[in-house]
Amino acid sequence: MPPTGSLIPADAPFSAAQEAWLAGFIAGIAAAGRRGTAASDAPTTTVDVLFGTQTGNAELLAGELVAGARAHGLGGRATALDDVTPERLATMSHVLVVTSTYGEGEMPDNAGLFWEALQAATAPRLEGLRYAVLGLGDRGYDDFCQAAKLIDTRLEQLGATRLHDRVDCDVDFEEPAAAWTGAVLERLAAETGAAPATPAAAEATPAPAAARPRSRWNKRTPYRSRLAVNRLLSAPGSAKEIRHYEFDLGDSGITYTAGDALAVVPVNDDALVGELLAHLGASGDEEADGRPLAELLRTEREIRTPSKELIADLVQRAPTSELASVVAHSDRAELDSWLWGRDVLDLLRDAGPAAPGLTDLLPFLRPLQARQYSISSSPLAHPDRIHLTVASVRYGSRDRRYEGVTSSYLADRIGEEGAAGIYPQPNASFGVPSDDDAPMIMIGPGTGIAPFRGFLHERAARGASGRNWLFFGDQHRATDFVYEDELTELRGRGVLTELDLAFSRDQAEKVYVQTRMRERSRELYAWLEDGAHVYVCGDASRMAKDVEAALLGVIAEQRGRGGGDAAEYLADLRRSKRYVRDVY
Repeated sequence: MPPTGSLIPADAPFSAAQEAWLAGFIAGIAAAGRRGTAASDAPTTTVDVLFGTQTGNAELLAGELVAGARAHGLGGRATALDDVTPERLATMSHVLVVTSTYGEGEMPDNAGLFWEALQAATAPRLEGLRYAVLGLGDRGYDDFCQAAKLIDTRLEQLGATRLHDRVDCDVDFEEPAAAWTGAVLERLAAETGAAPATPAAAEATPAPAAARPRSRWNKRTPYRSRLAVNRLLSAPGSAKEIRHYEFDLGDSGITYTAGDALAVVPVNDDALVGELLAHLGASGDEEADGRPLAELLRTEREIRTPSKELIADLVQRAPTSELASVVAHSDRAELDSWLWGRDVLDLLRDAGPAAPGLTDLLPFLRPLQARQYSISSSPLAHPDRIHLTVASVRYGSRDRRYEGVTSSYLADRIGEEGAAGIYPQPNASFGVPSDDDAPMIMIGPGTGIAPFRGFLHERAARGASGRNWLFFGDQHRATDFVYEDELTELRGRGVLTELDLAFSRDQAEKVYVQTRMRERSRELYAWLEDGAHVYVCGDASRMAKDVEAALLGVIAEQRGRGGGDAAEYLADLRRSKRYVRDVY
């Protein structure tokens, strides 16, 4: 999918449905307790809930699992996967893994070290371990829940016993996750002989601490927020359209932290809806799922990005189509390239008369999902508003123009309604250091600057003494230096200690942020040795990988001990939460 600004992947937003389930689940414990004996003073079995998360949702689920385990009379503790070595894993008796998948089938950032050690030939045998795995993902990706699948298989290979089948959850994960959780905890309680905690015991056992109170606003019940500011940041002549948005929080009670994300509930373009209806020979007044078809397509269904199920159906229906020809090559890169930019209407036209009609098409249109963007403000500086920095996606030819669903909604259409549905998405692993003296190194080209603008405003408001170094770049300084005035002012005040700029197309040889990192190798390593926290935000497919390669090169050069030592140095930064990423 083309980048849409500071859009970040989500495990799958936590919703009111999950909360309702949990309340009912725990309320039912008392009734279940009638089947067992009184709980002992202390649990005899501890359930280790290990989570891998990119944006915090798997961590929230892990906390709920621990609460459920304790309600069943079991001990429970939640731990990030990277904080568990294979040797420590071998000492555990019962493990529940909850993990999302990042990028194209990769482990989330706080699970990479765990996976690297687990798949090593030196990993210990785990015959004494009983486990179950829950995956969070998005079926729109080829490697759906791949991280969960890999961990599930590897634990079995090492001799661990699966106590319940893995469940892979799509973006609407509440019901399958609840069913899996209830079944796993019931089985654990039955196998270990644990009895539900009595009210007195439950009161005496502290619940696992949540990262932050959960907002009452979520994807089921988003807050209707007024868009107070829609300002173009990029200058005339830029190849990009980068905009600054501000949402009024009103009486919502929404709180956030610098580094969090905001989910925006989009509405499809009326023009695209009309084109699709015309192709289907429909008026839009037909009833579908209890509402007019036009309204369903506008607010409830994904009509921009074709689902994998629709692609498979079209290949079967139209075996001589261009799509079928590309699929026949079994080349994933070729298929991705062919699909890039094409929407549902394009694929229906490619299939010709064999394309499905309205009734057959609707089941292949996935639910329209909220898009999540890195917040570019600090609540200390802007407590009543949330700011976003987003690149509008627009492309195509004279025949057809295409636009990003949410970026064009924000830029062009939200003003028609005056407000949009939003809800906060906490990111517990990506935030300003708690130590105000700690140095920060922030690497965020393009709209990757978004969270770092918030970080700088946060540190300024806190009066933090820690040094701050920003690496920023884009194509041209004259047109793409977003927030130049703010950054200049922050630097003048001493909040921004170092600012390295990389405008790739202002000279014959392209210069990127990783180029500047290598040029400042000695100083960069000195900051690391002084305890600096390193943050990366932006494109995951190329930039983040290039930046990590440059960072490893800087470490190797300055330490002079080779690539293996540099890799271990960077791994130590990950373990100490001093190297974190918000990439998409």
